[in-house]
Amino acid sequence: MSRGGNRVAHLASVCITLYAFWLLLSGYFEPFLLAAGAGSALCVALLARRMAIVDPEGHPIHLALAVLAYWPWLFKEIAKAGWDVSRIILDPRLPISPVLVRFKPSQASQLGLVTHANSITLTPGTITVEASPREFLVHALTRAAGETVVGSEMDRRVSRLEGSD
Repeated sequence: MSRGGNRVAHLASVCITLYAFWLLLSGYFEPFLLAAGAGSALCVALLARRMAIVDPEGHPIHLALAVLAYWPWLFKEIAKAGWDVSRIILDPRLPISPVLVRFKPSQASQLGLVTHANSITLTPGTITVEASPREFLVHALTRAAGETVVGSEMDRRVSRLEGSD
């Protein structure tokens, strides 16, 4: 697709996203209000484009299909880790062994690094303390959880998501 075509597709995606968000928040489905919401979404999208504040990294439509495969996997991992943390909390011995782990992420883009760092933090029992292209510092509730972030499936999946694998 040409550069102009990409811009039109990106603008349309921003407009549709804003309109969908407006519909979600308003809950009104009267013709005048639907038209007003569409007009508002279009005006905001055009203004954001003119101000150059919406770019492919801030609104990454090129990742739309890959995200549909990544999110279910991430939600499953969040649920599994939540279950593990709940078991640790409810255990009378409270078997925690906090650890800080440093490792090099394999992502090439800022978007990939942010996605990886946020995915780690969303997963119960782990928090990304520092993130840079060269190194992540992650705090984990247990030594086993800390070992799972180094060279992990999450790292591979985020690299696949951003297209750098």
